[in-house]
Amino acid sequence: MDIRLQAVTGVVPPELAEARIREVWPSVARAPGIAALGKSLTRTIVLAPLAWMLMAMVYFGKVLPVFARRYELTNRRLVVRKGWSGKISEEIPLDKIDDVELVTDANTEFFRAATLRILSAGKEALTLPGVPDPESFRQAIINACNAWVPGRSKSLPFVAASAK
Repeated sequence: MDIRLQAVTGVVPPELAEARIREVWPSVARAPGIAALGKSLTRTIVLAPLAWMLMAMVYFGKVLPVFARRYELTNRRLVVRKGWSGKISEEIPLDKIDDVELVTDANTEFFRAATLRILSAGKEALTLPGVPDPESFRQAIINACNAWVPGRSKSLPFVAASAK
C-alpha cells in the first residue's frame, strides 16, 4: 500500500488493507494449575526457585515452535495465531463481536492477567485465556469494533483504553 494514500500515517481503513492494531502474548495465567502452584510456592523462601522453574517452562513455552500462541487484533478481525509462522487457528470478524467479557480467577491479581470471552449472537465465540493487562485489551477490541464496523459507533459508546 502506498503511504501517500493514507490520510493519517498508520491508519488504514479495512477496505484498503488489514492492519494490526495490537498483539499480546498470553501470560503464565493461561495454565491455571501451574499458575496457582507457582503463586503459592513463591510465597515461601525455600520453594520459590522451584516455582520459578515451573512457571518458566510455561512462560518460555509460549515462544516454542509448537506451543507459541498470540492474540492479534486488526482493523478487520480478532485472531489467535499459533506457532512461529503465526498460522491462524481461530478468528472472529469485528462485525460479529457483540461484547467482550473479562473473566477473573484467583490468579488474576498476581499475574495481572485474565481470560477474555468474546460473545457473538449471545454465545461464546472465542476464549482468550491468560491475556496480560486484560482490561486494556478488552477496551481495544471494543474500540476497534466501534471504529471499524459500519453503523456500530452509534450503538456502542467510545471507551478510552486508559479508563478503568
